[in-house]
Amino acid sequence: MIWWVLLPAPVPGAPPQPAQNSRSPHGSLNLPCQNCHTVYGWKPIRAVPEFDHNQTRYPLRGMHEGVACTACHTKMVFSNVGNKCADCHADIHKRQMGANCESCHTVRGWKVSVQQINQHMNRFPLTGAHAAATCEDCHKNGALSQFTTMSTACLSCHQKDFQAAKNPDHVAGKFATTCQTCHSTDNWLNARFDHALTGFPLTGAHTVPPRACADCHVNNNYNLTQTSCVSCHLKDFQNTNNPNHAQQGFSQTCEGCHTTVAWSPANFDHSKSGFPLTGAHTVPPRACADCHVNNNYNLTQTSCVSCHQQDYNNAKQPVDHIAAGFPTTCETCHDTVSWMNGKFDHAQTGWVLTGSHTVPPRACADCHVNGNYKLNQTTCVTCHQQDYNKAANPNHVQAGFPLTCETCHDTVAWTDGKFDHAQTGWALTGSHMVPPRQCGDCHVNNNYKLNNTACVTCHLTDYNNTNNPNHVQAGFPQTCEVCHDTIKWTDANFNHSKTGFPLTGSHTVPPRVCADCHVNNNYKNLPTDCYGCHKADYQNANNPNHIAAHFPTTCATCHDTIKWADGKFNHTWFPLNHGGANGVCSTCHTNPNNYTVFTCTNCHAKAQTDARHQGVGGYVYNSVNCYQCHKN
Repeated sequence: MIWWVLLPAPVPGAPPQPAQNSRSPHGSLNLPCQNCHTVYGWKPIRAVPEFDHNQTRYPLRGMHEGVACTACHTKMVFSNVGNKCADCHADIHKRQMGANCESCHTVRGWKVSVQQINQHMNRFPLTGAHAAATCEDCHKNGALSQFTTMSTACLSCHQKDFQAAKNPDHVAGKFATTCQTCHSTDNWLNARFDHALTGFPLTGAHTVPPRACADCHVNNNYNLTQTSCVSCHLKDFQNTNNPNHAQQGFSQTCEGCHTTVAWSPANFDHSKSGFPLTGAHTVPPRACADCHVNNNYNLTQTSCVSCHQQDYNNAKQPVDHIAAGFPTTCETCHDTVSWMNGKFDHAQTGWVLTGSHTVPPRACADCHVNGNYKLNQTTCVTCHQQDYNKAANPNHVQAGFPLTCETCHDTVAWTDGKFDHAQTGWALTGSHMVPPRQCGDCHVNNNYKLNNTACVTCHLTDYNNTNNPNHVQAGFPQTCEVCHDTIKWTDANFNHSKTGFPLTGSHTVPPRVCADCHVNNNYKNLPTDCYGCHKADYQNANNPNHIAAHFPTTCATCHDTIKWADGKFNHTWFPLNHGGANGVCSTCHTNPNNYTVFTCTNCHAKAQTDARHQGVGGYVYNSVNCYQCHKN
């Protein structure tokens, strides 16, 4: 059987057999048969098949490189092989870790380190000593171990460590099993407890020298529930003698004086007692016994006199306090800076010292004569009655002045009294002030009981003696202010408009004097109509003759106050310049004795007029008929 030697040898690079001519059991394998098979038979295949698995969708790496082809390709059609790990490898984790084996394993081998377990960060990050552990250290019996449901609590792995701990004994101390409160993953043995989490942070001497738990938790007692100092320091409290805390009934709130820096020396904030120490209460540096004599710390009074009664009793300057009946409220005058420099704020009495009451620097006795500090009157006259009685310019007693000295006097100087006359309701202005007036200028014979503010009460003589015009004869009213003011008595100005007859035009020019109109000092019955004063002007008027023409005596119809001689009549019903009359009344009014009659025919000749009125019905040549048609 040597027929195979007659087969043609494979040509390198020859194309594979067409699919329609192939009877390959491998399916559509695009590869020449001789790359794997030999001429000796289909089996066995060549020791080193000419097939590059790296050109496929699944390159061989790691331990896959040494695997025989038939270990994976168990079927003749090579493409019918999966490329997932689970297609060839049984999942001993029973899908607890998911279907992606490559999330933990690699082709280099099944064994993995925890650093390769990326998904471990999701639920329980591996840090510190956990990072050096192998999976089997925690996950016992990999095929049966719980991976996704395994507890993350420290105690689940460290139960024996908790039970074996003796420094301190965790079980006897009834420690919580939340190991992470004190322990970390770096090192199980260097546990640290944050004492502040208990609500009692350790500070000062509670930390120095480096404290061990047993320093405070004696006999392994970790069930302490009190954080007050005295719960640990009761003996310190009971044994203290400077001062004796127990004897004086001191509060057991040790932190009121002590700190954790050092138990001694203690510092007490006296301001917490409601009585802060200031000034001499602190200098020289005070010891408690300076005030708490005989170890008496049960003082309940904060008033000065409770300690300074003897100082009060012995005080003689500025006055004997007891004799003067001073109150025992020492702080009114004294302070803690110096007991001897007492200062009294007089404003607290409701009577502030100002001006001469302070200069020269006053001593209390200047006013409190004979040690009398029981004054309860603040009126000036209580001290200045003699000044009032002796005042002669003016004489206060004779004038009946009120005793309210402050009306005129102040504390700057007693002798420069000034009275504000406006307070009487009658302010001084003009000549009532100049030259600088003395009260006696008006208050003659020291009469200060004037109650009338009318000018005539003082100026009646001026009224009676006035001759320009004679006020008495003219019967002028005594309301002087109608014409006079306080600037100057003799420049009286009368506002004539107040009479109902204002002066205008020639009634004011040239500058009029009253007698120009009020002849023979007649100020009583002058008429206000023009004719009353201008009757002679009316009677003497000749252009036209007012009397002959029977003009009315209402002069204002034609005349005004600007100029009497330029009388103007309102002739608006007929033009004054008609026919060249030029305003001459006699042109038309030919009868000087009757201006109700006018003549047209003097100018309008009959022949001309008749010729112009041919055919005009009712035409008659006379002035009355002319006006009936020609009113304008």
